[in-house]
Amino acid sequence: MSTTQVPVEVYAEMTPNPGVMKFVANKRILEGDSVEFHNIEEAKPSPLASQLFHFPFVKEVFISTNFVAISKFDVIEWEEVTHEVRGFITEYLKEGKPVITAPVDIKETAQETPSNITEDIDPSNLDEVETRIIEILEEYVKPAVAQDGGNIRYAGYENKIVRVQLQGACSGCPSSTMTLKNGILNLMQKMLPTLVNDVEAING
Repeated sequence: MSTTQVPVEVYAEMTPNPGVMKFVANKRILEGDSVEFHNIEEAKPSPLASQLFHFPFVKEVFISTNFVAISKFDVIEWEEVTHEVRGFITEYLKEGKPVITAPVDIKETAQETPSNITEDIDPSNLDEVETRIIEILEEYVKPAVAQDGGNIRYAGYENKIVRVQLQGACSGCPSSTMTLKNGILNLMQKMLPTLVNDVEAING
């Protein structure tokens, strides 16, 4: 029985982080939460990420619902390799190869832990203020961050300080940490007056 291949298109998109390029597909490529790999050892659950690490300039791989954000080493410019990487990802998806083969890794972040908080926080221990902070991040901040090839997660709240974890293109970006921090801080202080004094952004 023959199977009809779904036409796959992938386009490259710059992010605010000059070291990160976002490759966006016209289809969903990942169920559940985003996943991030910092080296080829971590990438074992993802055949796609593992093969991307075979490109010598690839530093980190971040995979979300419909895009792959790749962080590169400074040894080469994106103009020199974007076409090659886009072609590789397009062919990989066209052939229907698996993006993730170890669902346990996604389960850890997407099911056991809600996708909008870090793994080291117990959702059952969240109070009303923390729950509201997470709702604000999810509704107002996360969609904008995703457009830039990144992700943001709640990492803690103590002494009126909100901690957030930056992933993907936002992680290590020269400008995004300060921009996100100021933007989130203004938003939090507007929506939760007297409850938030500062925001600390950490890289994922």
